[in-house]
Amino acid sequence: MSGNEQKYINDAFETNWIAPLGPNVDQFEKELARYVGVNEAVAVSSGTAAIHLALSLLKVNKGDKVFCSSFTFIASANPIIYQGAEPIFIDSEPETWNMSPQALERAFQDAVKEGQLPKAVIVVNLYGQSAKMDEILAICAHYDVPIIEDAAESLGSLYKGKPSGTFGKFGVYSFNGNKIITTSGGGMLVSNEVESLHKARFLATQARDQAPHYQHSELGYNYRLSNILAGIGRAQLEILEERVVARRRIFERYYEELAHLPGITFMPELEQTRSNRWLTALTIDEKAAGVSVQQLLEALIADNIEARPGWKPLHLQPVFSGMKYYSHHNKQSISEQLFTNGICLPSGSNMNEEDQLRVLNCIKELFKQNRLKN
Repeated sequence: MSGNEQKYINDAFETNWIAPLGPNVDQFEKELARYVGVNEAVAVSSGTAAIHLALSLLKVNKGDKVFCSSFTFIASANPIIYQGAEPIFIDSEPETWNMSPQALERAFQDAVKEGQLPKAVIVVNLYGQSAKMDEILAICAHYDVPIIEDAAESLGSLYKGKPSGTFGKFGVYSFNGNKIITTSGGGMLVSNEVESLHKARFLATQARDQAPHYQHSELGYNYRLSNILAGIGRAQLEILEERVVARRRIFERYYEELAHLPGITFMPELEQTRSNRWLTALTIDEKAAGVSVQQLLEALIADNIEARPGWKPLHLQPVFSGMKYYSHHNKQSISEQLFTNGICLPSGSNMNEEDQLRVLNCIKELFKQNRLKN
C-alpha cells in the first residue's frame, strides 16, 4: 500500500458510499482514463470481467471464433467460453514472448479459406512487455477484425511512447492483488468509443433498464467495482510511476548479477518500448547451464523463496484440449519452449536489496555447485 489508501476509504465510509457506485468509482475511472490517454474507462470487479464485457460488446456468441494468445493466464480465454464461442490459440514469438504475427497471419489465412473470420483477437502483453502491436494491428486491420488488448499485466508500460492497453478497440487492466497496482480485486475496461463503454457500464450493472421498477430487456452482469476498492485504486494510481521505476530497478539488478551465467537469457524488451517489468522472467538452457528450471525452483523453495515457471500455454491446458493452435513456425512452438525453460523470479515493488540478495545468492550458489560437480 502507498499509505494514502485510508484517506479514500474513510471518505467512502464518512459519506456512506459503500456500494459499487460513488465518487471514488467515478474519479478512479476518470483518473485512469487520463493516465493512459483514452476517452472513457469503466471500473469492474476483475480484468476477466472486463474481457467478458468487451466480448459481449463485440457480440461474440455461440459458434463464433476468437483468436487468443496461448502463453498467458487462463483468464484471457475463459470469457470466450462464457460466450459460447471457440478460442483458437496463437503462439508467441521470441522477441517479446507475446503473440506471433506470423502465426496470426497463418490463422487468418486459414479462416478465410474456411469462410469464417474470428469475431475478435485477444492480444496479451505478457509480464509487462507489449506485443508487436504495429504488425498485429496491420494484420487485424487488413481482415477488419477488432482487437481486445489484454494489458492486465502491463499498466504503466509504453509501446513507441503510447500506453499499453490503448491500441485495440478495447483495452483491459487488472488490479488483482499481485498486479503492479491493486484494488485487492478489480479491473478496468478502456476505449475511445464512449458509447460502447456506456453500454458496458449498463451491462455491468445487471442491464437494468431506465424504468421506475426493476426491468431488464437483456442479459447483464454484476461486474461493477465497489466504491471502497476504487478508493484504494485511486491511491495506488498516484504512485504507479514509482512502482514502474522500482520494478525496473529490480530487473536491472537481476540482469547485472545473472546475465553472465551460462544458459541464462532474460525476457527481452522490444526496441522503442518500456516494459513495467511486472515480473522478472528468464529462460534457462539446461545444456549450457547444467541447471534445470526444476532444480532452480527447488533450490529457491528450500531457501523459503517463492518462484514459478512461466505460464503453461493454454493450448496445453486440459480444459482446452482439442482446440486449434497455430505455432510460430510449423515445427517450432515458442510458447512451449518458454514454458519448459522459463522461470519468474520474485519481483515485488517493495522488495529490498537484502531480499533480492538472498535470491541472487541462492541462484549463484546453485550454479557454483553445478560447476564444481562437473
